[in-house]
Amino acid sequence: MDDLNTVIGLQKSLRNGQVSSKEITQDYLKRIRSRDKQINSFINLNHEVSIGQAEIADKMIAKGKATALTGIPIAHKDIFCTKHLPTTCGSKMLENFIAPYDATVISKLENAGAVLLGKTNMDEFAMGSSNETSYFGPVHNPWNPSCVPGGSSGGSAAAVAANLAPCATGTDTGGSIRQPASFCGLTGLKPTYGTVSRYGMIAYASSLDQAGPICHNAEDAGILYSFMLGFDPKDSTSIASEKYFFALENNKNASKFENLTIGLPKIGFQTSELDTALSEIQRVLEGLGHKFVEIELPNIEASIPSYYVIASAEASTNLSRYDGVRFGYRCEAPKNLQDLYVRTRSEGFGEEVKRRILTGTYALSVGYFDQYYLKAQKVRRLIARDFQTAFADVDLILTPTTPSTAFELEALVDNPIEMYQQDIFTVPVNLAGLPAISIPCGFRNEMPIGAQFIADAFNEDLLISVSREFQKVTDFHNRIPSSSR
Repeated sequence: MDDLNTVIGLQKSLRNGQVSSKEITQDYLKRIRSRDKQINSFINLNHEVSIGQAEIADKMIAKGKATALTGIPIAHKDIFCTKHLPTTCGSKMLENFIAPYDATVISKLENAGAVLLGKTNMDEFAMGSSNETSYFGPVHNPWNPSCVPGGSSGGSAAAVAANLAPCATGTDTGGSIRQPASFCGLTGLKPTYGTVSRYGMIAYASSLDQAGPICHNAEDAGILYSFMLGFDPKDSTSIASEKYFFALENNKNASKFENLTIGLPKIGFQTSELDTALSEIQRVLEGLGHKFVEIELPNIEASIPSYYVIASAEASTNLSRYDGVRFGYRCEAPKNLQDLYVRTRSEGFGEEVKRRILTGTYALSVGYFDQYYLKAQKVRRLIARDFQTAFADVDLILTPTTPSTAFELEALVDNPIEMYQQDIFTVPVNLAGLPAISIPCGFRNEMPIGAQFIADAFNEDLLISVSREFQKVTDFHNRIPSSSR
């Protein structure tokens, strides 16, 4: 892969004066115009804003005031509020909404000199595992346009895989960074809950949502994350501690992570191609001095029902604000207040969003709260305890990221239960609030396979370091779709 499509490669070229941020940004915007009709990874662009930010970045570089991200174009999932572009959440409900402020993630990256390239397509309100629920149409996987890119951050992943952006932001509620990263042959980091501010990130499930980067490699992901993290007084779930801050320059942490013990849990739903890919990553890491042991996560298979009860309940509460009164879509000529509410929400939300709202409302209703929601929270506590028990004996846990490679468009649209099972390996991490990373580790029928490392809370530096070790001696992360060359 051309270094000019990675953050590190672009950074070097900008510092050496080989190319300007304006030229890089213009090149990416040109690629988007010519290629994205087939992929549908972007919802909104603003060429004037992008070029203007690039020109400012070039001046900062000339003055010697550049950060590691100054002049680097970044695509943002359309769930982050931006005052320069509409924030739609992939929904008719917010089709024309322009926020009066920037999300903290956006402002942090902009303050670091990054260039806002555009807003990427996503499953409506981040509800989906295939990027087929978007009001703006499905996103296509650059490796095979007849397949899904994963969801809900599928637009971000597809844009990076197609070389329409060097990196992107995403959000992960139950695997929505890691699953599309796996399907698109990328590196996706889901940070510890609370390390990245959720202020200005439109809520799906508040106790689960977390923002993170999607990049070609772990080094790029570490750079983005180091600018995204940090306490935010505007977010009550933000963690007021800097103990999780890390630096990756010159492998400062390399000696800290020698001779690791990595756990292999016994989990169902694995296929032969996944076993083969995990055997390869195990062989490589054993050659680097790490060892593997089998571990038990006894409650892990209860994570899917627990997750969908909790997430749907929180979605029911969070999405109650979309009522046609204050902002967003409003139905035409309502007869009365009840008609306004019913028709606005019926017309403004898609089928999957309605399904989850109804599920969540039912789980929270009188007579069912204890039976469903409270029980799901108890299971969540058991899953978190399983991880803590495991981390008493191991440094990391290795699993597949997904049960299979990317499936075909519309293959699971009419089977929501099977669609939900796509998250079996990723959901437990969100329930426990832990960090995890997906990295490419193989291919099957020319489609990428992802492996997931899970760490104890605040150990993102360990995830990045081990992933970089693996990527130094393999080239899976350097492979790109033929259409993206």
